[in-house]
Amino acid sequence: MQQLMEITRRGIFHHAKKLFLSEQAGRIQVQEFARKNAANALSLTNLVMGLSSILCTLNGQHLYACWFLCFGFLLDLADGAVARQLNACSALGAKLDDFADFTTFGIATSLLLQAHSVLSSIFIICYVMAVFIRLCFFSSGIPFVYRGLPCPYASAILSSTFVLTGGNCLFLYIAAMVMILFMTDQGNYPHDKILETQLWKKMVYIGGLLMLFCCPLQLTCIYYLIWCFSYTLFPTALWNCEY
Repeated sequence: MQQLMEITRRGIFHHAKKLFLSEQAGRIQVQEFARKNAANALSLTNLVMGLSSILCTLNGQHLYACWFLCFGFLLDLADGAVARQLNACSALGAKLDDFADFTTFGIATSLLLQAHSVLSSIFIICYVMAVFIRLCFFSSGIPFVYRGLPCPYASAILSSTFVLTGGNCLFLYIAAMVMILFMTDQGNYPHDKILETQLWKKMVYIGGLLMLFCCPLQLTCIYYLIWCFSYTLFPTALWNCEY
């Protein structure tokens, strides 16, 4: 009888140990999956922001559309930093990021230009093609250096201009033309690494995040214009990743 009880206890102990190891292995697999896909989740969220902006624009809710574009701008700055910090960079992640960027900063942003005529429709197509060309063909060959203004900055400038001018077509088309020129001029722009370098850059990012959720949209857009124009006009002097 005692021998039978001893065998039973050993069996229960062995089963419990096996179950514990199995649960531990499961947790490790979940943690590894989360590590590898954290940046991809941010890119997918950026894509959702772009699609939400498109739907808002089609329904005439332009301020909400601009809010989603600004949030997409912040997400795009974060996903690369998260991927590098977690050592989770991958070809799939790069493709997903480009697709999200094209949707949010190309198609969704261009719809703010409001196609009221054939000429405006052609101009919208030109803006989308400028973003497409910038994403596909403008590679500097230099680590952490872009060729042409990154389209998220162009999108933030255009959406902020829309909010501050009340959607004035003249100002919007001037801003869009300037952004097209900057995106296609093949000038070098440093990878700002805003979440990976100096404290002041991180504070700029945190300030943009807090303002987006806590301040009036007009005030937030002034902040984003100053931020994005400083990068556009003084990329090396202010935003070089080495400083």
